[in-house]
Amino acid sequence: MQREAAVFTGSIDGAVNMTTTINAKDVSQLRGRTGAGMMDCKKALQETGGDMDKAVDLLRKKGIAKAEKRAGRSAQEGAIGSYLHFNNKVAVLVEVNCETDFVARTDDFQGLVKDLALHIASAKPVAVNEEEVPADVIERERTIFEAQVAESGKPEQVRGKIVDGKMKKFFQEIVLLDQAFVKDDKKSIRDLVKEVSGKLGENVVVRRFVRYELGEE
Repeated sequence: MQREAAVFTGSIDGAVNMTTTINAKDVSQLRGRTGAGMMDCKKALQETGGDMDKAVDLLRKKGIAKAEKRAGRSAQEGAIGSYLHFNNKVAVLVEVNCETDFVARTDDFQGLVKDLALHIASAKPVAVNEEEVPADVIERERTIFEAQVAESGKPEQVRGKIVDGKMKKFFQEIVLLDQAFVKDDKKSIRDLVKEVSGKLGENVVVRRFVRYELGEE
């Protein structure tokens, strides 16, 4: 790895600072290995004195904290995963997107896609997120919960909160991102996706899925 010489600059208080100037080739190489943004790669190389492996580790350590910032970045690459149950009666297709083809081909990303397909087959979600749940389904469930709470005799001032709690649990049962991961029920699918996004340094999005079960209409 080639690296430009360190540049020494004097500070206001007379102390001497050392700044490592990183060339574009190193930044591009680090981006290729991690999928992180150009500025993040440059900063990581500067903070690690140009050491490529240490820069990779630094970006991964910071990854989870930056997951939310990546959420707005375009994710047009990715993969379509599939799952077919051993009895040939349940099948799943799921599309998961990321920012670069490099990341789409990594073991971590491919593992996430496979885990999501397996989870969908087992947990039977009806939508990726809450916004995709049909309005009539939400209204029907809320009406039922309101009637249940009214019948329970709970004070009127707390009924709204109880219904909201029931709706939250309802979404956790049918919304993919809110469901508990079948392989580790201590984390949600949303947490799983964020975890992988942080590790890979890219925005990762579950775009859509379809689940087939023999005999279903």
